[in-house]
Amino acid sequence: GNWGMMPRPVHAHYVEVLSRVNRETSYYARRGMGRDLMDVRSRLAETLGVPDDEIAFTRNATEALKALIGGYNRLTPGDAVLYADLDYDSMQHCMDRLALRERAEVVRIALPEPATRMRLIDASAEAFDRHPHVRLVLLTHVSHRTGLVLPVREIAALARERGIDVIVDAAHSWRQLDFALPDLDCDFVGLNGHKWLAAPLGVGVLHIRKSALDRIDHDLATASDAPDVISERIHTGTLNAAAFLTVPSALAFETRIGLDRKSARLRALRDRWVEPARAIPGIEILTPDEPGLYGAITAFRITGQTSMRANEAIARQLLDRHRIFTVARGGVDRGGCVRVTPNLFNTMQEMDFLAGAIANVVRTLPDLPTPKASRDSRG
Repeated sequence: GNWGMMPRPVHAHYVEVLSRVNRETSYYARRGMGRDLMDVRSRLAETLGVPDDEIAFTRNATEALKALIGGYNRLTPGDAVLYADLDYDSMQHCMDRLALRERAEVVRIALPEPATRMRLIDASAEAFDRHPHVRLVLLTHVSHRTGLVLPVREIAALARERGIDVIVDAAHSWRQLDFALPDLDCDFVGLNGHKWLAAPLGVGVLHIRKSALDRIDHDLATASDAPDVISERIHTGTLNAAAFLTVPSALAFETRIGLDRKSARLRALRDRWVEPARAIPGIEILTPDEPGLYGAITAFRITGQTSMRANEAIARQLLDRHRIFTVARGGVDRGGCVRVTPNLFNTMQEMDFLAGAIANVVRTLPDLPTPKASRDSRG
């Protein structure tokens, strides 16, 4: 979940480009690298389905979202911001800081569990209506906690009807799911390229619709007379140019597979272990089976084991006894869980083995520790 494994041809190209950047250094930077990077931006924009001048490079989705939340300028004292329990911790903190700075209220909701498309839409509509002063909402397209996929387009439409702006965290959704930015129909999005596209580590993208550009302030590091363009909304300093110059290879590799086929394969791997796991007494699958609400990532909980300490112990048993790497996740209002994240290199036989390993762990419940608080993190 932290970042993806580069396929061999992508890794080879990265090494080649990195060698060039290291060899030619500033000579290349001042005599052609800018043009090459703009070509990469054009390719990314085409893939995302938006104009070139509506995206900018960042080092990750967190940096992009920090720029969007921190630069949002439409809040006034008495307004409110809204986010949910499944949103990424750092983005929740950003919303808290923004509200503190602007003397606004913070509204935090818990997403329905179990979730359905209509329950998610209705919960959002109810929250908007119950808190008419909400001006900005954060929507996480794919939760890093449970893998739940939000119906972003529908919720964003409800928000727009009420004059609410939407910022979308697409860190985990881009290239795990089969979509382009127009499918979300949102003004502000932060994305990662090093998770599911499997580009080199350090590739992120900031998207702002041109019609909404004035709602995000210029970055503090930009000049007072800087042009009114998206690149002036983010100032990263020096980027890993080689990572971005490798993006076309990552896109080409994925094109050979086909994003639709890739997404279908990820869902099939997930379904392979989830179906038998649902039949195990005491296992709760947190991510719904409803089409459109899940991708590769899915979380489970052993009934009654809601603390981070207990779920860390479950993940440790899966690793130590069965050599299966999973991650304990907290922050879910109804309790902690264990997140499973298969990727294209996994096999159906490994998914079968996972389901059997989960059944084995359930039989060892007396070995689990008693609840104790623990921190959560993204990854």
